[in-house]
Amino acid sequence: PLLGYLIERLRKSKFINQIIVATSINKENDLIEDFCEKEGISCYRGSEDDVLLRTTEALISAKASHGVEVYGDCPLIDPEIVDFVINDFLMSSEDYDFVGNNLETTFPPGMEVEIFKMSALLKANKQAIDPKIREHGTLFIRQNPNLFKIKNLSAPNKWRRPELEIEVDTQEDFEVISKILEYFNYDLSISLIDIIRFLNSHPDVAEYNSKIIRRWKETRLKGK
Repeated sequence: PLLGYLIERLRKSKFINQIIVATSINKENDLIEDFCEKEGISCYRGSEDDVLLRTTEALISAKASHGVEVYGDCPLIDPEIVDFVINDFLMSSEDYDFVGNNLETTFPPGMEVEIFKMSALLKANKQAIDPKIREHGTLFIRQNPNLFKIKNLSAPNKWRRPELEIEVDTQEDFEVISKILEYFNYDLSISLIDIIRFLNSHPDVAEYNSKIIRRWKETRLKGK
């Protein structure tokens, strides 16, 4: 399953020391828990709609001091980008509560990474009231630079392709991801650079999901 690709790519990170799949208590997600159990991956199950609470509880269960969040719809996340974001935070952890590459869309969607202090997440969980905000996990942190010290990392030129949609929200997205995986013979080590080169040489694939309306774009502090 695509979740397996996501997990295996995260395992290639030089910095992440534990992976937790945080899913909901809904019956349909029993399959996710079963998969995680077979793969030896921690699985925390919480609220379907209150993602902020679910994320907070999952990290508390792991006794984490920091959290790195990668969305479940990013199966081809590049571990080099994960480490790029984490390393920047570690180099300036005294200065920031949150570092991410998703306050402004400069990376291709599907390559979003966030790292934050647990203290910031606990503060957000305590202060966020609006259910529509809590539904989007760290959104309260991202929308309140007056309460939290936050930083956005813009994509270097080699990764700066915000128009390419490499996430999985729709059937069209699934078809694009499938084409990418098929072309590279399901190689888990492919990089974002490899994917960009493929989409450059196959514009029909890149165009296939380019017109999809994305609900997440409404929650960004800045748009493309």
